[in-house]
Amino acid sequence: MSDSQQFSAPAVVAPVAEKRPTTRTHHGDVVTDPYEWLRDKESPEVLAHLEAENAYAAAQTDHLADLRERIVGEIKARTQETDLSVPVAEGPWWYYSHTVEGQQYAIRARAPRVPGDDVPPELVPGEPVEGEQVLLDENVAAEGHEFFSLGSFDLSGDGDRLAYATDVVGDERYTLRVRDLTTGEDLADEVPGTFPGATFSPDGRYVFYPTVDDAWRPHRIWRHEVGTPAGDDVIVFEEPDDRYWVGVGLSRSRRYLQIELGSKITSESWILESDDPTGEFRVVWPRREGVEYTVEHAVLPAADGPRDSLLITHNDGALDFEVVATDVPAAGATLLPEGATVVVPHDPSVRIEGVDAFAGHVVVSYRKDALARVGVVRLDAVGRAEDVGRARRDQDLDRLDQQGPLDVGRARRDQDLDRLDQRGPLDQPWQIEEIAFDEPLYTVGVGANRAWDQRHVRIGQTSFVTPATVYDHDVATGERTLRKRQPVLGGYDPADYAQSREWATADDGTQIPISLVWRRDAVTLNASGMQADPAPLMLYGYGSYEISTDPGFSVPRLSLLDRGVVFAVAHVRGGGEMGRGWYDDGKTLTKKNSFTDFVTCARHLVGSGWTTPERTVAYGGSAGGLLMGAVANLAPQDFAGVVAAVPFVDPLTSILDPSLPLTVIEWDEWGNPLEDPEVYAYMKEYSPYENVRDDVEYPRILALTSLNDTRVLYVEPAKWVARLREVGADVVLKVEMSAGHGGVSGRYERWKEIAFEDAWTLDVLGLAGRA
Repeated sequence: MSDSQQFSAPAVVAPVAEKRPTTRTHHGDVVTDPYEWLRDKESPEVLAHLEAENAYAAAQTDHLADLRERIVGEIKARTQETDLSVPVAEGPWWYYSHTVEGQQYAIRARAPRVPGDDVPPELVPGEPVEGEQVLLDENVAAEGHEFFSLGSFDLSGDGDRLAYATDVVGDERYTLRVRDLTTGEDLADEVPGTFPGATFSPDGRYVFYPTVDDAWRPHRIWRHEVGTPAGDDVIVFEEPDDRYWVGVGLSRSRRYLQIELGSKITSESWILESDDPTGEFRVVWPRREGVEYTVEHAVLPAADGPRDSLLITHNDGALDFEVVATDVPAAGATLLPEGATVVVPHDPSVRIEGVDAFAGHVVVSYRKDALARVGVVRLDAVGRAEDVGRARRDQDLDRLDQQGPLDVGRARRDQDLDRLDQRGPLDQPWQIEEIAFDEPLYTVGVGANRAWDQRHVRIGQTSFVTPATVYDHDVATGERTLRKRQPVLGGYDPADYAQSREWATADDGTQIPISLVWRRDAVTLNASGMQADPAPLMLYGYGSYEISTDPGFSVPRLSLLDRGVVFAVAHVRGGGEMGRGWYDDGKTLTKKNSFTDFVTCARHLVGSGWTTPERTVAYGGSAGGLLMGAVANLAPQDFAGVVAAVPFVDPLTSILDPSLPLTVIEWDEWGNPLEDPEVYAYMKEYSPYENVRDDVEYPRILALTSLNDTRVLYVEPAKWVARLREVGADVVLKVEMSAGHGGVSGRYERWKEIAFEDAWTLDVLGLAGRA
């Protein structure tokens, strides 16, 4: 008998929400919703119902209290609680953060740097840092609050001022403040209701920041002059189209302020010379529906000397994006796409995700074979036009020596040189030197690189078995220097664990990647490398917004792996793992592919011997929570349990209401059911809330939500759980009453939340009693 079978649930009656029918009518379809009244967040009855759900969840999981404590203890025992990040160079300072045992949040600090020194100091956790200046102690800022989140954090060019913004409620409305770092005191400047992303002008005189409209959409950029009242702030940009988000930043070169705006499928950038912060922003490339692009300032070699340029990563006629270079448009001018030169061409097997420009090199981030990649382009290797011409001339002359008279070669040489003098070295695609790692699965990305003139590239790398690792890659030599690997205490040995990738075949023939990790001595493989005995397994999925779920290390996950649980990720369509086409095949009117892909992966893992339906728990959050709700309806027999965190399980009701936060922006992702009856019918077919079945036995379900979540409102899982209870499902709803979309704040509170989820999962899998 399993541990879960031995447990006798307490005699606590599950909350039953009263039915108060409301109706909606769209495209001739009349729907009666008995639980829409739960949307009234201010209603005492609604709050009482949510508290009752929490009481029921506590009673149903009380037998797991000791297990939760053990898991928290395991996480704590493996975590170096007093720790330091790798310092990052900028100007006369090394910037870093550190954590202290017993404290929930980070302390952000800096220490003096010798000019030109690119080797970060080796700081020792727990020991004083010579010359340290604390910029912001988040623990102090969080005092007296149940929730704390840091939004904006930016320094002036001279390093004397700090702009930072905090949220102490969880609704993602941040109060912006300015701190004088020469005194350590906050100035009188205080701007409530801002959105993350405040940016100083290089001189530190002005702060640019975004604010949101009633639908929680960042739609305005403001300019605040330090030392003046917030009421005097000036709107420098406003976007009236409800589909677009707006943000502001500063190029790494600090030469340009940039405003970027985008919907799910279209984007636009505006720039302004940073030495003229009160000037007018100008558009780089006027928006065109369906064209996405990002802009990076670079100084590129040219025949007539270094050229002030823009690198633009775009998808105009390039599904998986390409990178072009062009001169910075002058005042009154905008870029015409045909005036740019391709430097990283489109490749249907490579999804280009963006570039980071530095004084002497460019870093390209891309995806290939469902893995993240990073490559470097040395600008000195691009060469001046005449150098390229001479090299090509010599090659031509060598070839023509064998074919005919040299005067033909000289004529061709002169033509080549004339052409290259006019067009420069960018005629030829850049040669990208990939920074590779010897692991079957891994994730790599550009790390903290603040300085424009640095000679190395800071990168981060991890895998399911390799803790988060920081390297400095020397661009000139290609040498890679290990700066830090996340400490994992308690004798962790990556050799004790294994990772692999499998491919499941969907009904339409599509190959869907699955990534797996397990503890070697807890999982038995046969001589062919196949699973010999079915193991308990957690299958994670997301599959929306072109977000990729990449292999990464997790200390808390070890508590599952060490108890014999295999962790797997189904890289379903709708994510970005396999390029833009992969995303397009899992959104709007192809969204159901995400759900059927997940079920296909679950069945593949059963068919290949990894697990059985009775030993599989599915997990997903937010849009991945929609995935969980959909597969629970689609294939309830394939799972023993489902964890749905902040789940988007009533999507049609939300997307039909343009007054709700983010709805209009979301139409590009899901379609517009208000205007399009086909979209309406399609969404109604897969909406988890509207398709709860009374003809099946559901797996056990754990739903988690937060009262102050502005992205997926608590009412969606609350309604879904009420409907599931009608059909007899074993479902628990846990509501954080003082948190937002990301759940509780503070690392220790987060550990408790993870332990709650994992203990419930282990209980479903019959492993609650395993040490």
